[in-house]
Amino acid sequence: MTAPVATRTASWYPSEGLLQRGTVVLLPGRGEHPGVYERLGRRLSADAYVVHVLELDRASDTERTAADVAQVAQGAAAPLVLAGSDTGALRALAVAAHPSATPDALLLVGVPTVNDAPSTGDWDEQLTARTACPTHRGRLAADPLFDRTALDAPVAPDLAAEAAQAVAGLAALPVLLVHGEADPVSPVATARELAARLPEAALATVADGRHDSLNDISHRSVAATVVLWLERLRAGSHRTNVVTLHQPSTD
Repeated sequence: MTAPVATRTASWYPSEGLLQRGTVVLLPGRGEHPGVYERLGRRLSADAYVVHVLELDRASDTERTAADVAQVAQGAAAPLVLAGSDTGALRALAVAAHPSATPDALLLVGVPTVNDAPSTGDWDEQLTARTACPTHRGRLAADPLFDRTALDAPVAPDLAAEAAQAVAGLAALPVLLVHGEADPVSPVATARELAARLPEAALATVADGRHDSLNDISHRSVAATVVLWLERLRAGSHRTNVVTLHQPSTD
């Protein structure tokens, strides 16, 4: 059964005839809109996961976003994963603790803090901070809906505080954090500290990765990591590898 989709949403579905293996609801970050995640949506849907990306504007709050997530969740294929990038990751934490939203797991990418230094406002600097992928840089540069000045705005303290308060109630929830090791917006230490506070969390760091790991130059490897985690989650053992790579001994 296909879930009714909230307004202001972009969605990607598996090909007809494929069993839906789960649902990912993603909350974008500063300056982004749902179309920015088309590449991720196509990739995950090719592996039979439904992907919905909700639009968050400046009027969006936890109550409103939780209602949208709850609407998408009606009849959605399980497991239901609530994902977020940048400030969308903070909103995902807050929504996950809301009574009307009951995700099975969280995917948090490029989690920021109120102490993150905002951009100087230079467009080339913002592009460099977000991604090293030339294809995605070109897409953003040609996108009239993308807010080029969004990283100039610091993280709202009330959102950061709401997310931090929610963490204590999410101890039993499986979480995958993905963070670029060269993220100039939010240091990787931010993700490490958050992972340490979430007992069921796994942390994936991306070598030379920038802020938007889902659309960075290593986006294929990141998407593959997400799919492997989703498959473990679907099997009911998010900490057990489905495939283990063994290096042969050279002795």
